[in-house]
Parts: sequence; structure tokens; C-alpha cells
Amino acid sequence: MKITNKFGMPQPFVDFAINDKYSKGKADISVTSLIDSPRVRTMKDHYNDLIEVDAVDMVWALFGTAVHSVLESSNTYSRVGHPSDKIINEERLYSKVNGWTLSGAIDRQEINNDVLTIVDYKVTSAWSVIFGKPEWENQLNCYAYLCKQKYLNTNIKVGSLKICAILRDWNRREAERKEDYPQAPIVFVNITLWDDDKLDSYISRRISEHQDAQVNYDIDGSFPLCTNDERWRKKNSWAVKKVKLKRALKVFGDEASALIFQKEYQKHRLHENDRTEIEFRGGEYTRCQGNYCSVAEWESKNEAKKNIRYKA
Repeated sequence: MKITNKFGMPQPFVDFAINDKYSKGKADISVTSLIDSPRVRTMKDHYNDLIEVDAVDMVWALFGTAVHSVLESSNTYSRVGHPSDKIINEERLYSKVNGWTLSGAIDRQEINNDVLTIVDYKVTSAWSVIFGKPEWENQLNCYAYLCKQKYLNTNIKVGSLKICAILRDWNRREAERKEDYPQAPIVFVNITLWDDDKLDSYISRRISEHQDAQVNYDIDGSFPLCTNDERWRKKNSWAVKKVKLKRALKVFGDEASALIFQKEYQKHRLHENDRTEIEFRGGEYTRCQGNYCSVAEWESKNEAKKNIRYKA
């Protein structure tokens, strides 16, 4: 991967980007890659020498690394109380699954009376806390799986999963005005802990999907397709708009509602030439646009096609 500096970032930031030492350890796949698209993982491996990432896009990764560095300096220690009570910071765990070794770096393990709480630190946005991120649930449950393997022959059981969210864009005024806005710049988000059946099924299925993708790539260099969820596909919509104008009068999630609105609008139009049309807007693949995916340059980009229907 090549690091660029198109925006003239200070050299220490560039040096961080160049010298980033992230590693999955002696594993076939990390939790981060496991929960991501098999297509993205295999394409990253294939195009690794050609992928360009600008230093400006790694600023928040630097903040995250700084947070982890501070927390890691708090060494593992035992609490006064139950003999097994302790806190473990920054431990990478490994487990064999279907012939592959899975690894994951767990930020914090808190053990109290043989009950384990897994904590993951995120430098993120207030929006992410308000609306949630599905990948957080997948990630922390994978960590739960690794911990269950680690403590298999002990009395320690995974009891809860938490995200400790450090909000880079927290605003005190927003917190005062809105009840659903995070009330502090650092908040905990409780994550649903899956039962063993769901957890084992998810891990096994994801490993198999990545293995299949790897086999196909090794045989003929092909890449699997991403799912709509993996490409962050937006829903289709139907926009009622005046003919030859771009701005919609109103946008609907289904065609029938758009037709009803168009019919009512036409009844009350002020001018005979005030004609409307319904524009179908195919859901865009958000991740394939902007800087969300490092291999999007090599994707066959999906452009949301517009289809005009029902002029009136």
C-alpha cells in the first residue's frame, strides 16, 4: 500500500501512516477482515502494491492508536476481591476454525467474580452512537467467541459486551438540546451478546465464505461479489418532480405512494403547463463511492440509473 500526502499533512502524521504496524499476527484472518466482505479482503491482497491511501484519511486512525497506547500503558493487574478478578488490556487471541486460524485484538477484558466484560474502544462520531453500527455487534461477538475459547476450561463466562465510544465531534449544545444525543464526549454502548448457537453459526459461515473466496481467487483470480449490505446500498426511491426540474416535490419509498401524490398534486396545479413526472432513483452503493473502500477504484462502480415514468 502506498501512502500519499496530497494535502500537505505535517510529517509526523505522514510518518505514522507509513509506519503503521497493524498485524493480524500468526493467523489466516483477523476479526476485522472476517466481518468484512470476502471480495474486499481478496482484492486488498491482490492490489496491495497499487492501493493508495492519503495521510489525511488516517488522521482518526492516529487518534485511535494514541488512545490504545495510553490504555495499554495500564498494565494487567489483579483487583482486591475474588482471586480471578483482573483487567487485561490489549490482548490478541487466536482460535482454530474450520482449518483457519482466526485472531482478534481485544482492547480490554474486565473479569469480576468470574464474569467477563469485553470492552472495545472506538474514536467515532456522535451519529454512530445515536444510530448504531451493525459491524460493532458482529465484531464484539467475534471477540466473545475468542474469549470463550480462551476460558473454555475455567469458570469464567462472557457476561457483557461494550463499546467505549470517544466522540470526536461531540457538541455540548446539542447534548443540552436533545435527549437522544450523547450526554458526554465519552459514552458506553451496550452490545447484544449472541447465544452460542448463533455465534458458532456466524463464525463458521463467515470463515467458509472467506475460504471459498480464497480458493476461487487462487484457482482463476476471480473475486466474489459483495452483498448489498456490504456495499451499504440505499433503498430505491420514487421522486415526484416538475418536468425539466431536478429538485423533487417529494420523495417516496414506494411507487404507489408517489402515484397517489402525483395525482393529487395535478388536481390542484396552478398552471396547465405545470406538469409533473415520477423519477425512479435506484439505490446507490454508498461504500463504493467516496473514500469508504480502498479497492473501489477497481470495482465496476454502480451508477444509480434514473428512469422517468408516469408523466402527467
